[in-house]
Amino acid sequence: MGYDSRTEPEARTATEEPGSATGWEAAVLDGGPADGVRMRVADRPSVVQVTYPCELDGPAGGAQVDALFVYRRDPRVKVEPLRYGLDLASP
Repeated sequence: MGYDSRTEPEARTATEEPGSATGWEAAVLDGGPADGVRMRVADRPSVVQVTYPCELDGPAGGAQVDALFVYRRDPRVKVEPLRYGLDLASP
């Protein structure tokens, strides 16, 4: 569900420029539990989500529970690193 920092982006073609709508760009998260996390995003998504596993106290029948945090892109930032702020109103 979340961004996997171990995943390497595909190689750019000669027509893709860094910072273009189809290229990879540096981004940083502001606030919340992932404050300061740096990553690369493609196509400037408006929202990214961060998940953290929760500990279960009893049998869950194979279910997993994750805490979900939503970060929204700051549209005022036009150059790298893009900035995503914690959206407190999201579930």
